Amino acid sequence: HSLKFGEIELIEKGLLVYNGNGIIDKVLDLSKLPPDHIKSISSEFESIVDYKDKFIIPGFVDAHCHAPQYVFAGTGMDLPLLQWLETYTFPCESKFSDSNFAKAAYARSVRRHLRSGTTFASYFATIHRSASEVLAEVIANAGQRAFVGKVNMDRNSPDYYIEDTLEGIHDTELFIKNVLAMTPRGCEHLLACNGSPPVASVLMDKVDTPLVLPCITPRFVPTCSGPLMAQLGVLAKKYGLPVQSHLSESLNEIEWVRQLHPDCPTYAHVYAKYDLLQPPSFMAHCCHSNKEERALMREHGVGAVHCASSNFMIASGVMDVRQFVDEGVKVAVGTDVAGGYSSSMLDALRQTLIASRVKEIASSGSDVNYKGLTYAEAFHLITVGGAEVLGMGSVVGNFLPGKKLDCLVVDPHVEGGPFDVFEGENSLAAFQKFLFLGDDRNIGHIYVNGKKVV
Repeated sequence: HSLKFGEIELIEKGLLVYNGNGIIDKVLDLSKLPPDHIKSISSEFESIVDYKDKFIIPGFVDAHCHAPQYVFAGTGMDLPLLQWLETYTFPCESKFSDSNFAKAAYARSVRRHLRSGTTFASYFATIHRSASEVLAEVIANAGQRAFVGKVNMDRNSPDYYIEDTLEGIHDTELFIKNVLAMTPRGCEHLLACNGSPPVASVLMDKVDTPLVLPCITPRFVPTCSGPLMAQLGVLAKKYGLPVQSHLSESLNEIEWVRQLHPDCPTYAHVYAKYDLLQPPSFMAHCCHSNKEERALMREHGVGAVHCASSNFMIASGVMDVRQFVDEGVKVAVGTDVAGGYSSSMLDALRQTLIASRVKEIASSGSDVNYKGLTYAEAFHLITVGGAEVLGMGSVVGNFLPGKKLDCLVVDPHVEGGPFDVFEGENSLAAFQKFLFLGDDRNIGHIYVNGKKVV
């Protein structure tokens, strides 16, 4: 697991102890303990599962993905962003007005993300409240940890896929209430927020934070009016919820935002104007965020979500992760299905490293001593770094005592697997091979909240 950016702790022979609530009690390095002590401590536990010749790593955090777009993932990679939305995305998402279609599609989408090792995802749904609630139910039944956003868009959208401003605000608050009401802790929070007077209640980053939470989700500035964004900011503050959206993905998009909001110096300042940069908020892409925008993000504690696959395939740009990190802006990674063609965070990690190499190559011959990301740094971004961006860094992301156990059991020797481990290669070599060559065939079991879900 990653202890900090670029620092991995690898325990060759370890014992991971957690309680009935899924909270990690301790992690022991058995190679440092005398045999008699190992024998005595084994009697302390209710049960022991031996994953010999396998390794256990934290579950992956996908900080930006579109659950409905899994339907057309792997197709439509021939257009830039704005035309891609009109040609592929909006027609697909409009089908989710049918809740039966939504239930079948979301079951496959969530299953694919979870089976690929994503234990914590931040999903965009669609503008449809009922279908968005279906997604929350599907996720809860699957046992995945997730944020779910009912998408908001009330302008510059096709007639067949747009919402009325007031109706959208009403549906969003009802969606928030219905999702929170799915759990006892969510119900307590609802009562506190809607009391007279309201009572302070912190829902995020706690061991009792519900597995599935609603997330405020304006699609992006061009499709959201000022009144809509203003009310979404009010809802985010009222219920203490995260905010997710898109930011500075493509140059044409940025110019469009500038024309719509000439009073704002940058794209991010539009979100700030409507109180949508309150933490935890996180913005996908940020390929073209300038220094002023990055400074605003740092000032507000806003995270950036790097979606390298999507940025390459839709030809939007290449985010400079190293620059964001060096300037103190938190960074996570997202698959951005279906702009990104794969639901796998392993693919997202590889694309992240390729994008970083592109930046390194582009800087060669200049006075800048640029260093691309290492695999250890990228691993941090798809685990604990992602959890921190999503405002849950105290709860998941690595195996520090007091956190919840979200993990993958990886078998580097699985029959018919995508890579081979040879005699003389150590565990670190097997781990690296998994990152660069592995896939879901290597993931034998998946735990979320201490419970085996796969």
